[in-house]
Amino acid sequence: MFRPIFFLAVVTSLLAQTPAPKPKTANDYVAQLVAKLTPTRKIVYKKVGDRELSLHVFQPEGWKASDKRVCYITIHGGGWTGMGPERMYAFADHYAKLGLVSISVQYRLANAKTNTTVFDCVKDVRSAERYVRAHAAELGIDPGKIIASGGSAGGHLAASTAMFDVNEDSDDLKVSPTPNSLVLLFPVIDTSKDGYGNAKIGERWKELSPAHNVRAGLPPTITFHGTGDTTTPFKGAQIFHDAMLKAGNRSELVVNEGGAHGYLMRTQPLYDECLAKTDVFLKSLSLLP
Repeated sequence: MFRPIFFLAVVTSLLAQTPAPKPKTANDYVAQLVAKLTPTRKIVYKKVGDRELSLHVFQPEGWKASDKRVCYITIHGGGWTGMGPERMYAFADHYAKLGLVSISVQYRLANAKTNTTVFDCVKDVRSAERYVRAHAAELGIDPGKIIASGGSAGGHLAASTAMFDVNEDSDDLKVSPTPNSLVLLFPVIDTSKDGYGNAKIGERWKELSPAHNVRAGLPPTITFHGTGDTTTPFKGAQIFHDAMLKAGNRSELVVNEGGAHGYLMRTQPLYDECLAKTDVFLKSLSLLP
């Protein structure tokens, strides 16, 4: 005879033994690479209250403090609210192997509970760029050869180092946070309601929208974006690219037909293609050997 109460008890017991699901993390080709990588060192570049923020540094073989190497800085995405510097280790490792000092930046994540906003994220990455330039002699880099790169919200923050006058009160404003080149990977580039991040930034969204703040004199930029991106719509990347050219800036837009958000992180061929095209771009600027 079927006994509902007994059956329910068994199911309840089995459910109780089932482990809770783990938080979702990136599970793609780049994530597989990252799992095997460790930075050479970590350097605290900023303190906010009792919070320390670090640069995760990958030093090339044969590095010396007296060197004057090109510096590659990379910034992770996650909608300004998730992930961490580890996400971009593969890119940092690639350029360290090519002789650059590579750095993946930690920044405060936007969080309404802690009153941390996207403006604070921008302040942190600009502080990081200033730290790197001011400590060039210790880091073994050329302060006039700094590349800023990032994916998704990290691409937005990379662009922010060159575009927005949003600074921490404790920063030395005499030190420029503007890099010498930008490499933007499927970036948040339009923060209007037609793009991404409008609700997260709020009514001041236009102050932090790269597509709405292009001017002459911005660093040479290469942008990778997929036409199938529904998170940070491709239209914004096209608007940004066209505005850059109109302003007399150097801009290259690498289009992946049908590519969804984060497409170039997912498989080795797409990742390798991105690096190869980035390498060509940086060589044209004398930022790679």
